[in-house]
Amino acid sequence: MNRTAALAIALLALPMATAHAETRQFTVMSGGKNVGHVTANQTGSTIAIDFNVKNNGRGPTMAEAITLGADGLPVKWDITGTTTFGSAVAEHFVRKGGGATWTDATGTRSARAKPGAIYVAQNGSPFADQIYARALLKQPDMTIEALPSGKLQLEKGETLTVTGKDGPLQVTQYTLSGIDTTPETMLLDAHGDLFASLSPGSIVVRAGYEGEQDRLRTLAADWSTRRYVAINHDVAHHFTGPVRIRHVRLFDPHRAALTGLVSVVVHGTTIAGVEPDDSPATPGEVQIDGAGGTLVAGMYEMHAHLSQDDALLNLIAGITTVRDMGNDNAVLARLIDRIGSGEIAGPDVIRSGFIEGKSPYSAQNGFVVDSEAAALDAVRWYGARGFWQIKSYNSMNPAWIPALVYEAHRLGMRVAGHVPAFSTEDANIEAGFDEATHINQFALQWVIKPDEDTRTLFRLTALKRLPALDLNAPRVQHSIDLMVSHKASIDPTLGIHENLLLNRDGMIAPGAVDYFTHMPIGVQRSLMQGWINVSAPGDAQAYTQAFDKLVAVTRMLHDRGVFIVFGTDTGGSFTYHRELELYQKAGFTIPEILKRATYDSAVYTGEDQRKGSVEKGKLADFFLIPGDPTRDLKAIKTIAMVVKDGTFYFPQEVYPRFGITPFAPKPVVTLPAN
Repeated sequence: MNRTAALAIALLALPMATAHAETRQFTVMSGGKNVGHVTANQTGSTIAIDFNVKNNGRGPTMAEAITLGADGLPVKWDITGTTTFGSAVAEHFVRKGGGATWTDATGTRSARAKPGAIYVAQNGSPFADQIYARALLKQPDMTIEALPSGKLQLEKGETLTVTGKDGPLQVTQYTLSGIDTTPETMLLDAHGDLFASLSPGSIVVRAGYEGEQDRLRTLAADWSTRRYVAINHDVAHHFTGPVRIRHVRLFDPHRAALTGLVSVVVHGTTIAGVEPDDSPATPGEVQIDGAGGTLVAGMYEMHAHLSQDDALLNLIAGITTVRDMGNDNAVLARLIDRIGSGEIAGPDVIRSGFIEGKSPYSAQNGFVVDSEAAALDAVRWYGARGFWQIKSYNSMNPAWIPALVYEAHRLGMRVAGHVPAFSTEDANIEAGFDEATHINQFALQWVIKPDEDTRTLFRLTALKRLPALDLNAPRVQHSIDLMVSHKASIDPTLGIHENLLLNRDGMIAPGAVDYFTHMPIGVQRSLMQGWINVSAPGDAQAYTQAFDKLVAVTRMLHDRGVFIVFGTDTGGSFTYHRELELYQKAGFTIPEILKRATYDSAVYTGEDQRKGSVEKGKLADFFLIPGDPTRDLKAIKTIAMVVKDGTFYFPQEVYPRFGITPFAPKPVVTLPAN
């Protein structure tokens, strides 16, 4: 009998509820800092859970009440509180007899519940992992039907020993899949109780064992890497000879138009030639039929916080380069090494050095500093390691900004970032910022008071003041004039503001309508949930009008010649495609958008000699779509093939590994006769 079966039998003998009260406490950690807690109190068959996280001035606050049936499955599950950005949560599940009814942000639903099916909470705390794991460990194949739909599956990994206040403890790694595009990693003790839920960047760990967090986060990265190494082994195609892609047109950024039909030949990592379509093949070539589609150079996602989990998804969305705007430095370094070595697949990374001031609202990325001297030391650390720019954040002392900018420029780095609390974007630009970050950061200076604190969700909720703003007012025009005179650029991230201001409970997010049905059930439910609380009279309309105002400001900047970079801050991939669409509202033509996402961004980052267009001698970084993106930008969502550094990927082979339904079939590939 294997250990998994033995553990399952042992668990069957364990009562799921005991007569005495039992408390389990967990610490939530991000970037090595304590940012919240999970406390679960179980009495009999009921569990009361308090979940509270505050990182970067925001985070979820939830209260859960779970009642377990005799089979250990929830028969009642109530969740109330607020999400990360403040939207209200009132989720309720009841299972009775053969039926189940639940209410979440998508509405009220009911279904016949198959025996043994388990409800997956939309807003459950990390303690939900224990509920799912205990149910799955009882199944011979560790698979169980899920409500609202789909299946959950648990996969066992390695066992290790951890140490803490209660002494050494043996825990086993398990991976839970079926909810999201990325499996969840957890550690369970010998009784099947949750010890930790973890990722490379954060961890929820049993109280008293916080000292293990560095080691466990490193292990989480290693376990995740193994998964992506295996995927890459299966889906990355390395052809030994030349590859000829026939019957394709190219998006030519120099003319902002498509070429006629050509053949593109790739050899190794480089585009060996762009030839007439009827050019004869040479011996030993692989041939790919582009079927009259379009090749577009790899795109630049200019506001990423890249993780191993979204690296491949970005790549097969046509994004071959990302600008990382703040990360755990060690985690990002390991990720870049793994991508660069070909161990896993992902885009190239342009690094921004994240520097935050120390305060109760600090974001836990990069360096958190408590003096100007420490800030300058951080700038020098990044400069010595070849970072492209510095990103300053909300809690930075405004008095330190001029020195920070001077030192970064002295070392050949640019400066971008958020507006420090109690300062303005105008002050940033006057101090020498090269780029403004987020359109809300730029616009808030016109509608908030000098003593109002933007380190909290206020920097988002204050946007409902925008509808009353006259964009022709001297104060507004002064800020735009400053951007023009200082030749500063801006990274508006329109898509995240669309999500924030327009997403509503029970409605598919406007930016997700084209990919909603392709996603796993957990993602679909999240795409039907509002981000902020719009319950107060007039708030929904005010936030809707605020988004229109932000788009109008972006249009004014574009009309005045301010350089606008395209980034998401929402993980890229599908949301990047939506980001590009939104700039049509800001006055860009479709060819302008394609040029900005490719060639212009390569020029902006100094990479245009090797990237940004499909030309002989440049890197083989491009993607294939069946349609004409210059006429309909939505064509970029139907990617059939991505090539990065001469390695070929077909999304039809990749997306099912993430529970995603593909958008386009693989092109016909003909191998040489020998």
